Amino acid sequence: MGSASLLLLITAAVAFSAIGIAVAKILTKSKPNFVKGQPYECGIPVSGSPWNQFNIGYYLFALIFLIFDVELIFLYPWAVVVKQVGITALVEIIIFFFILFMGFLYAHKTGALKWV
Repeated sequence: MGSASLLLLITAAVAFSAIGIAVAKILTKSKPNFVKGQPYECGIPVSGSPWNQFNIGYYLFALIFLIFDVELIFLYPWAVVVKQVGITALVEIIIFFFILFMGFLYAHKTGALKWV
């Protein structure tokens, strides 16, 4: 029953997608031209090379955000079972927060959080 349901779900997803694309191709008019094919950013024509170099700080900032965002995902299961596990859960979350806080201090000390 389980694999048959999964196979039916995948088949339905592919069929609905294919039908949607086919209907869009049939019902819409397509008049390709050079201007429509040009890239733009926020309505302003692009100037310069697409291979611009960005400050590495932006990437570091984004990665640190992801790390602390994913950390919140680990708090939800902990909050559900904290009463059942008891003091062990409290000690484990204190250690977890300590490790995260040390990472935050390191990022702050190295200047990864400065938006320059």
